[in-house]
Amino acid sequence: MTESVQIVISGRVQGVYFRAFTQKQAKKLNLTGYAKNLSNGDVEIIACGEKSQLEKLVQWCHKGPIMAKVNSVQTRPLTDARSYQGFDIL
Repeated sequence: MTESVQIVISGRVQGVYFRAFTQKQAKKLNLTGYAKNLSNGDVEIIACGEKSQLEKLVQWCHKGPIMAKVNSVQTRPLTDARSYQGFDIL
């Protein structure tokens, strides 16, 4: 069963290739959606796929790429997420 989740990561997460590494991780986990920078310095991820794979992505987000310094990861399930073809960087 496909599920969707919103993940918001705060800390030093912009300018450290967080979105690119997230895209690589999401593709490896067969997830769709997107990652984008927010104006407040956070990164937002919308991810869709199998629950176990989404949990792996959330777990990865707590660390992120080597140059990132993650302060917090907030998640919430989405019930109205649309269908995505791949995983994009916005």
